[in-house]
Amino acid sequence: MLRLSTLVGAAAALLLASCGANSQQIDRAALVERNNPHVTAIDTLASLTVGNGEFAFTADVTGLQTFPEAYRLGVPLGTQSQWGWHAFPNPEGFTHDETLRDYDFGRGRQEPYSVQFNEPGRQRDAANWFRVNPHRLHLGIVGFDGLSPDEIAGVDQTLDMWHGVLRSSFTAAGQQVAVETSCDPEKDQIAAHIRTAARIPVAVRFPYPTGGHADDACDWTRDDLHTTEIVASGDGWAIVRRTLDKTVYYVKLSWTGAATPEMRGRNALVIRPTADEWTLAVEFTPDMPSAERADAEASQAASAAWWQAFWQQGGAVDFSRCTDPRAKELERRVVLSQYLLAVQCAGSTPPQETGLTYNSWFGKFHLEMIWWHQAQFALWGHEELLARTLPWYRSAAPVAREIAARQGFDGLRWMKMTDPSATEAPSKVGSFLIWQQPHLIYLAELLYRADPSEEVLDAYYDLVQQTAAFMYSFAEYDGMENRYILRGAIPAQETLRAAETVNPPFELSYWHFALSTAQKWRERRGERRNLDWDECIDKLSPLAAQDGLYLAAETATDTYRDIRFTSDHMAVLAALGVLPKCPLVREDIMHDTFDWIYDNWNWGRTWGWDYPTTAMNAVRLGEPEKALNALMMEKRTNTYLPNGHNYQDKRLRCYLPGNGGLLTAVALMCAGWDGCQTENPGFPKDGTWDVRWEGIKPMP
Repeated sequence: MLRLSTLVGAAAALLLASCGANSQQIDRAALVERNNPHVTAIDTLASLTVGNGEFAFTADVTGLQTFPEAYRLGVPLGTQSQWGWHAFPNPEGFTHDETLRDYDFGRGRQEPYSVQFNEPGRQRDAANWFRVNPHRLHLGIVGFDGLSPDEIAGVDQTLDMWHGVLRSSFTAAGQQVAVETSCDPEKDQIAAHIRTAARIPVAVRFPYPTGGHADDACDWTRDDLHTTEIVASGDGWAIVRRTLDKTVYYVKLSWTGAATPEMRGRNALVIRPTADEWTLAVEFTPDMPSAERADAEASQAASAAWWQAFWQQGGAVDFSRCTDPRAKELERRVVLSQYLLAVQCAGSTPPQETGLTYNSWFGKFHLEMIWWHQAQFALWGHEELLARTLPWYRSAAPVAREIAARQGFDGLRWMKMTDPSATEAPSKVGSFLIWQQPHLIYLAELLYRADPSEEVLDAYYDLVQQTAAFMYSFAEYDGMENRYILRGAIPAQETLRAAETVNPPFELSYWHFALSTAQKWRERRGERRNLDWDECIDKLSPLAAQDGLYLAAETATDTYRDIRFTSDHMAVLAALGVLPKCPLVREDIMHDTFDWIYDNWNWGRTWGWDYPTTAMNAVRLGEPEKALNALMMEKRTNTYLPNGHNYQDKRLRCYLPGNGGLLTAVALMCAGWDGCQTENPGFPKDGTWDVRWEGIKPMP
């Protein structure tokens, strides 16, 4: 994890970074503090989180996790990490090979894909087991003991993002309670400072996992399947070992002003304060922690120093001088998204779509989403946070190489849905996606642009080249048309089918960008360009159009007559927006396509990152007013809750790709792209958008 001294040292230098639109330095503390979330009543969609990117703790109005059952269907009270995973027993001995089914996409061979099965039998059971396992753990609930929601009154809770501390005040049964909660920047540890004459005990409760597709990962009915035991203790500290089947992890409790914890039943402990003011630190770790008391006050101080350095470093956008009524809400979304993504999506593995709050897709992460979560880090001057995650690809490379080889391709084929082990989760859709392939090249390029050093080239060169090798081998040469085509894949617009889709537009443009970028990396290393790749780049099929509009795929000739093709992601717009202009795209046709989508798309069937996608396309086409309209469109999946989470539906109450997409779009709106000559290209020049920004880098 990035050390505190690194951030602090960088912060001072970056305060002098070039500014956009106005050279007057932004008051960053005021910017952050005026957007601090403030909660005055129990709202199960307004829980607030502290964390460090590798670990996060989400709290209710008490500053702890006192009412997890009440928040279960809101934004749940999660305690999750990048390392905390579990698998149910596999008594049947299922192997991953049993999840494979052969497909013939006309390439002269059978290609095995890891998929779900409809037919009953061992293969379906194996696929189901590998979809569910491993799953991310809820590491433990830490909350006041014996309180009920109807006892709580006088709530006054603020997430102080500048200092990284959650300040909660309330009355319980007539007694005043004040809690300060923070997360250590270096350890997976929360620290709580509690003041109340009521001396309410704190309970630490441990659930068994559910294995559910999307839930809080807490099964309180299976106490017999796991154990909790105090294995060491001393003056003001105790270490607990958790055992769930083959999974073992540890929890260290450290306190002042309280008695030694007592076991309650099989999987809970209670800590009883002996003073009106006391502290509690709870550290979660995969390995046995040190046998010493942690200092909760020092942990909170370290958190404050880290967060102040974070906000002083990198990008900032100030909308306070804007007169458009949407500006205040846009600023709130931006600042809260910066906080949430640093807390939830900056760890040693790619993030899941719901971050470290609760499980979606069993807690697994989706590699087609990493760009949406993390490209913004490099653009907003926090490339060190992106650099925490990308090394995971090296550990995943052997599996990616095996996937490519078994299907008859070269290089590395990155899986869609996976876990830290890089095991490919069987899927009827995900296993056929290809747009996650170029992300590694794009993200590595963003790191290099932020730090054009031999160190970055050395770290990612082989991964970039082997990813490009797969992409070249996946593209097929069509001798009749003297062109390269893409087929046998489900595109980003997932309503299309693999067996019938040829030349989806975003994927074509992304192939052009990524192969071209891989060639640049060869030149930076003093190596010759790959001539085969150059031929593919030159002969990639242009985007297919009909009646002056780009199609969802060359084979999707009913694009504008069949609602299946005008729902889900409008991926064609990403071909110019997410990506820079390339020879495969005609700007006039793209402009007409944008206008049709803007006016006619089935916006009720979209996702949170579709609005930034549309906005980025509009910016590159010179339509700043429509970019803002898209970014602030009043649709359910473009809702941002009081805590900043991008609400999608009852299943996905938070959706962090939407937050990351928002920040990426705003970066483009401010700093533009390579060769852009327009100041603040994403904002209208009518006098209502006096936007000031600092420390943001242009997109390619």
